[in-house]
Amino acid sequence: GVTDVLCEACDQLGWKVPTKIQIEAIPVALQGRDVIGLAETGSGKTGAFALPILQALLETPQRLFALVLTPTRELAFQISEQFEALGSSIGVQSTVIVGGIDTMSQSLALAKKPHVIIATPGRLVDHLENTKGFNLRALKFLVMDEADRILNMDFETEVDKILKVIPRDRKTFLFSATMTKKVQKLQRAALKNPVKCAVSSKYQTVEKLQQYYIFIPSKFKDSYLVYILNELAGNSFMIFCSTCNNTQRTALLLRNLGFTAIPLHGQMSQNKRLGSLNKFKAKARSILLATDVASRGLDIPHVDVVINFDIPTHSKDYIHRVGRTARAGRAGKSITFVTQYDVELFQRIEHLIGKKLPAFPMQEEEVMMLTERVAEAQRIARMELREQGEKKRSRNDNDDDTEEAIGVRNKVAGGKKKKRKA
Repeated sequence: GVTDVLCEACDQLGWKVPTKIQIEAIPVALQGRDVIGLAETGSGKTGAFALPILQALLETPQRLFALVLTPTRELAFQISEQFEALGSSIGVQSTVIVGGIDTMSQSLALAKKPHVIIATPGRLVDHLENTKGFNLRALKFLVMDEADRILNMDFETEVDKILKVIPRDRKTFLFSATMTKKVQKLQRAALKNPVKCAVSSKYQTVEKLQQYYIFIPSKFKDSYLVYILNELAGNSFMIFCSTCNNTQRTALLLRNLGFTAIPLHGQMSQNKRLGSLNKFKAKARSILLATDVASRGLDIPHVDVVINFDIPTHSKDYIHRVGRTARAGRAGKSITFVTQYDVELFQRIEHLIGKKLPAFPMQEEEVMMLTERVAEAQRIARMELREQGEKKRSRNDNDDDTEEAIGVRNKVAGGKKKKRKA
């Protein structure tokens, strides 16, 4: 039931056949029903909500027509690219509203009234409260992509605020690879007798993904990582760490050993985050180290191996992380590091996906031969981390884009200096 113009746009993108979730969700959405879409990651969920919205927009053109909420900034940019690509022939304008970018230029973009707004909840609420003349009273469509994560990241208050200021009379779509209790609560508040399109009822990972684990003592974790990167050299890797700090440390460690590694985490400025992602996408770097900021929805076709360097604390995050590889029918590998402290978490993951993972074949002696070089690189990485921390403290770090933050820092720095003189 999709119009010819949009079918042509799909052809140009190389989408020949609709995916399962698109077959189920699009017809229902075109009938004007509310939709809840559940499908494993990498199965074309963006297309499943973008096409019905663009079709409705063709029938009744109006500004500020649809709002898409996403949990992370990178995902917002990616969805925006899809809207632009699908709507290029019909002149659809979309705007991305996320934190870490100057609010003034965003306000100007909103004043032009784009058709589609793709936003992270926090910054959108900011504009609704502070940008004069901007409101969403005419909104026809609301989409929540990765809905469970939007709520898990405790955007609940923001989402409630947004729901209060948009019209009751609208279509709502919820999409996610995993469903939680909070989403069910939201569903009652936001949807009118929705149709549930569940392609996969149980949580699952794609068939073409080979999943392994390795059981290791935690003090040799870095050596094992280096061993695996050497063993599988020539592939491109995404390595997930649990904290921003560990991401940065491991990136420095691998660089000292001559790997082309690049970090992506929430403490980097937005420009740096996009820069990291683009370098990795352009294959200028073969290893991307990331926190869970990159575990959702990001579509980087050429990821061959996902390594869970730190095991995820929520087993559902495992599904999203390993879903960065083996996307859209390609093959891929994932390797999860399990130390003596992670056994219980690992058993939970196996229980969730309903299968036992095989161990990745290793030569212990070869790993032990690496320990000296790795220890030296660890030492240098620690020094570099310390230096970075000191640099940040010494200059009024202008990476933060908010004027208030710089003002506060100057005051704090000023306060310190005065004391010293005294």
